Parts: sequence; structure tokens; C-alpha cells
Amino acid sequence: MILVTRINKVSQFYVNEDMIEFIEETPDTILSLSTGKKIAIAETAIDIVEKIRSEKIRIRLATEF
Repeated sequence: MILVTRINKVSQFYVNEDMIEFIEETPDTILSLSTGKKIAIAETAIDIVEKIRSEKIRIRLATEF
């Protein structure tokens, strides 16, 4: 799961990165989940992609041992 910040830049929450179908910047960043829910967040699309990449690497390294 990745930590994201609500558009108000105050509260944060975790999102299951496997539930993200696509990311839009319109200009706010919108996560579209496989459930149909859309979430506006403060991070950029590139930030989210990097967080997902880091989480996938962390998971892969944890399962190798």
C-alpha cells in the first residue's frame, strides 16, 4: 500500500496500489480505482508512479528471503 495526501494537504491515507487503474492530472491528480471510485490527491502522477515502483521493489525483495 502507498501513502497519499488528500488534496487539502492535511490528511493522508493508504491506497492499495494494485487497485489503481489509471492516474490523471487535470490539473489535480486523480486516482481512478478498479472499484470506480475517483480520489483527488496532492501528489503528482510521477510521484505516485515512483511510490508504486518503490513498493513493488520492497515487496519483491521481502519475498526473496
